[in-house]
Amino acid sequence: MNILVLNSGSSSIKFQVVQTDKDLIERDGDRCLAKGIVERIGSLALVHFQATGRPALKEDAPLRDYRAALDRIVRWVISPESGIEGIKSMADIHIIGHRVVHGGEKFRSSTVIDDAVLAGIEDCIELAPLHNPANIRGIRAAAEVFGRGVPQVAVFDTSFHATMPETAYLYGIPYHLYRRYKIRRYGFHGTSHRYLAYRYRVLNDIPKEAVNIITLHLGNGCSACAIKGGDSVNTSMGFTPLEGMVMGTRAGDVDVSVIEYLSHKEGLSLPDMITLLNKQSGLLGLSGLTSDMRELLEEEKENGDRRATLAIEVFCASARRRIGSYLAEMGGADALVFSGGIGENSAAIRRRICAGLDALGIVLDEKRNAAVKGGQTGEVSGKGSRVKIFVIPTNEELLIARDAFRTVSGLPQPTYSPRKTRKA
Repeated sequence: MNILVLNSGSSSIKFQVVQTDKDLIERDGDRCLAKGIVERIGSLALVHFQATGRPALKEDAPLRDYRAALDRIVRWVISPESGIEGIKSMADIHIIGHRVVHGGEKFRSSTVIDDAVLAGIEDCIELAPLHNPANIRGIRAAAEVFGRGVPQVAVFDTSFHATMPETAYLYGIPYHLYRRYKIRRYGFHGTSHRYLAYRYRVLNDIPKEAVNIITLHLGNGCSACAIKGGDSVNTSMGFTPLEGMVMGTRAGDVDVSVIEYLSHKEGLSLPDMITLLNKQSGLLGLSGLTSDMRELLEEEKENGDRRATLAIEVFCASARRRIGSYLAEMGGADALVFSGGIGENSAAIRRRICAGLDALGIVLDEKRNAAVKGGQTGEVSGKGSRVKIFVIPTNEELLIARDAFRTVSGLPQPTYSPRKTRKA
């Protein structure tokens, strides 16, 4: 089956066309047939499409809304111009899988989208006001372009973390506020962390129950996940993706009293403060230069910029704290896995994060680390490292396609239920 995977952002649609079925899943033989992105929807959009093994298409196009953007994607996918094997018309797209950021406590597994499910996703808008509205626009655009005959499946970022126990997801605020408003840690990047756990299991030929690892998804957004027995037992992002590690433009963990203090000192409103913490902080705010780790490393190397170095070191220290706390919480781990744009591509950041963790059994091999470049999978552990260290490129789209196929086909799919909190 050919699955169209959509990831709809605030002004963009990323997509992949993935060929998968029961046999391909069992053989780990799924194929990405094409991928691309439409950016700056609503104005002169930037279009970048590429079928596997063929030259890329790059163009500008006036695309006024999500429907127009998706229509452009579909017209290219089915055209002779794309040359995608086995796809000649819209009838050759069998299922549409959507990344949906927030499923709250209601959605603990991927599900076929109908009116009730769409209403449930809309109910979660107040939990993810920057993400769920865009996801919904993508779902509605797909319904308009393909009609009701093509099933759509929602795959939720939050569902993998539904296995966290109360001790991990509850905040230390009055319990009735959780009961009334569902204020708790939800976690994000769940599909990425889930893929890393799956891939680690395949690489080491072990059952799900034997997966005891810490995963680091490091990109413009960053999160860590403690995975024990194959389940998420803790993660760094919280009620929103703002909490946790220092990121590209997000502050990560901040004493909430800072919000009140700065609002008085700088005359900032609450929305102004949320914008500052989400879009003007992190690597960008610390360096005063950029949120791009590649540029910061270059600036440090060429000019010895102190603020660039400071931003990098704060970023790495933030990751080390998560690793240490999760090792303590899990009673140790078998492996540390790096992924995401920074985690997969920057040997320097992997080295700096692991520096000084020898006492925790984490020892990096410099040569092996330097040899693993973007898109490659490899072990980079040093001699005597009790905790193995891996670099594994993430592939969220693959899991979205697989979930979409399983859900529509009625095959068993992963479901996530909270772990019981141990009684005192």
